[in-house]
Amino acid sequence: MPYSNAKPFKVIILGFDGVLGSVLSGALDLFSFTGVSWQRFLGQAVEPRFDVQIASLHGLDIRCSNRLIIQAHCAIEDVTHCDLLLIPTIGDSIDKVLMQNLSLLPHLKRLANTQADIASNCSGAFFLAKAGILDGLTATTHWGYASKFKTDYPLVDLQENQLVTQSGNIFCAAGGSAFYELALLLIERYCGREISTQVAKTQIIDSKRGSQNSYTNVTLYKPHSDHLVKRVQEFIEDNFDQLIQVRDLAAMVNITPRTLNRRFQSCMAMRPIEYIQAVRIEQAKRLLESGDVTIKSLADQVGYSDISSFTRLFKRATELTPKEYQNKFSRMSI
Repeated sequence: MPYSNAKPFKVIILGFDGVLGSVLSGALDLFSFTGVSWQRFLGQAVEPRFDVQIASLHGLDIRCSNRLIIQAHCAIEDVTHCDLLLIPTIGDSIDKVLMQNLSLLPHLKRLANTQADIASNCSGAFFLAKAGILDGLTATTHWGYASKFKTDYPLVDLQENQLVTQSGNIFCAAGGSAFYELALLLIERYCGREISTQVAKTQIIDSKRGSQNSYTNVTLYKPHSDHLVKRVQEFIEDNFDQLIQVRDLAAMVNITPRTLNRRFQSCMAMRPIEYIQAVRIEQAKRLLESGDVTIKSLADQVGYSDISSFTRLFKRATELTPKEYQNKFSRMSI
C-alpha cells in the first residue's frame, strides 16, 4: 500500500503485569522505527509509518516478568480505534497472568469486533483464546505450550508447527524469533514490501524462510529437513508469476516427476502443483489486502492467463471471490 503523506497507522500494544518485557519494548521499537531508521540513514525527512502506544488497564504502570516497570501511554478503556492490536508474550505463569487480567478480555473482544488486525506472539495467544476470539480459527503458539493450549482451548485449530498463522485479520506467531516473521508480515501488509525489506535490513533481521519473496507464504510453512524440496519451494516462491511445469522442477533437481511428487507430498502434505497454486493464492491475497490492484490485472500478476480459472481456484481456497476478498480485507477500505 503506498504511504505518501498518509496518516500513520495506529498500533496499540497491550501491556499487562507479567508480560515479557523484551517483546513489549521490542515491538514498540520495531514499529516506531519502521521507515524512520532508513530515512535517517539516507538523510531524508523522517515520516513514521506507525503511531505506536502501549495501553494497559486504567493506564497503570506495567510490571514485566523481569521486574522492569514500564509506563503505559494510555488506558485500554480509552482505545476506541486502532489499525493493529498486538498481544505480547506472557512471561510469568500463564494461568496466573490470565486470572489477574480477566478485566482485559472485554476490551480484546470489543476491539476484535472492529476492523482492527489482532496479532499475538507466543503465549499471548492464550489471551485471545481465553476471550473466545480464536474459536474455530487457526492459531499457533510456542511448541512448549501446545499441549496445554489444546487441552484448554479445544475449539481452536492449533498448528504448533507453523511459525505464523493468519485467519482473516487474526495473526499468531509461535514465539521467539517468529515474532520478527510476524512483524515483517504486518509491516508489509500496511506499508508494502519495500518498507518491510528496509526494516529487515536496518534491524538486521534474518528471516527463517530462505526465500522472502512473499512473507504471506508463512501460512504454508511446514518444518522439514528435505533440502531438495526446500530448493523447489524457494524456486516456486521466486517465480510464481511465471509458467512453472512440474517436469521442469524435477529436472532442475535431477529426479523424476514421480519422485518429486512423492517427496513433496511427504514433506508438505501436497503435490508440487498444489503448492504452486497455494503460493499464487497467498500472493493474490496479499495484493488484494494492499488494495492497490485491480481484479482484471490480478490473475496475470500471480501467473494465470485465464482469469476465470484463477477466480474459481481463488474461491475454492478462500470461499470468496477476489472482489469479495478485497472488499473484506483491503486496508484501503478501512
